[in-house]
Amino acid sequence: MLEAEPGTRPTWRHPGPSTVVLQIASPLPLRRRTPSIHAMSLMWAGGALIAVNIIGTIGYKIIGGEQATWTDCFYMTFITVATIGYGEMIDLSTHPGGRLFTVGVAFFGIAAMTYMFSSVTAWILESDLNQTLRRRRMEKEIGRLDGHYIICGIGRVGSNVAAELLKTARRFTVIEEDMHALEAYQEQHPDVLFVHGDAADDDVLARAGIAHAAGVFAVTGDDSRNIVIALSAKQINPLLRVVARVHDIRNGDKARRAGADEIVSPDFTGGMRIASAMIRPHVVNFMDQMLRRDDGLRVEEVLVPPTFQPRTLATLKLQSRDFVLMATHENGHWVFNPDAEHEIRPGHALIVMATPQGREQVAAALRKS
Repeated sequence: MLEAEPGTRPTWRHPGPSTVVLQIASPLPLRRRTPSIHAMSLMWAGGALIAVNIIGTIGYKIIGGEQATWTDCFYMTFITVATIGYGEMIDLSTHPGGRLFTVGVAFFGIAAMTYMFSSVTAWILESDLNQTLRRRRMEKEIGRLDGHYIICGIGRVGSNVAAELLKTARRFTVIEEDMHALEAYQEQHPDVLFVHGDAADDDVLARAGIAHAAGVFAVTGDDSRNIVIALSAKQINPLLRVVARVHDIRNGDKARRAGADEIVSPDFTGGMRIASAMIRPHVVNFMDQMLRRDDGLRVEEVLVPPTFQPRTLATLKLQSRDFVLMATHENGHWVFNPDAEHEIRPGHALIVMATPQGREQVAAALRKS
């Protein structure tokens, strides 16, 4: 149902006990761009250089008298400022202050040119040209990614998701519409790959490499937008995994119907965490210490590839200080602490406590077998 009040944007409301509001974006007001400090410096430097050339031309005309043409005077000024060093076009020996005047023209002209070139360099680095080149390089790097993750929304939740991916050595890109939030994250992580735009837009998702991504985190602060992101992502790439954040747990079913594989409610999860801290404090402390470790030790899952030939754990020789095999997940069933004769087949998932290096060791052993 569309609702609108005078002077406001229309909204769509889904009837029922829980309400999802989709806002139709209105055009943003245009901001008047003011000249930057580098552009102003460039204007002052250019003005100073023009003034030096005008004063030098007039001065050489006075020194050279009627024998010197205006073209010769300007040329004399230009080669002096540019430090070209050709012969004197005007005889300076006939005027007592001729050479001193040339020294002054050279000093102020070279200073103006140096200031102008430095201002041009700073202006180029600040201008849209630099941003365009950086964006193109970033788009090429994103295009080379495969099996990466896309974080839609880099607020408080998205930043924590990104921190976990960084600790566990996983590649990801960020989609964020709020440039201020994106710049704040870039200050801490200047090498982050990002796309500035609305994550619900198919073109923006495509620029983030969704066709080759392994998963999407829809973790903006708006339930309705996260639902639309899940729907758009699954329509473009049905094979990827989508985890959506919802504030209202009643919106979980809507998100699943839109395509989300997993729903996370920070309020619900926070409540469970508080209860666990009371009734099982040692377990919670163990998990907290693991998440705070600098070596990236985590409980990870490694999928058995389709090309894997069924073998027992004993023949795989999965032994290392970098990982511990805890369980396997097979066709919806769990096998905890499997014995050495347990057979591993394609499609199974190995649950290991491992560092990023240990996770790669397990994956490499499965690929070789």
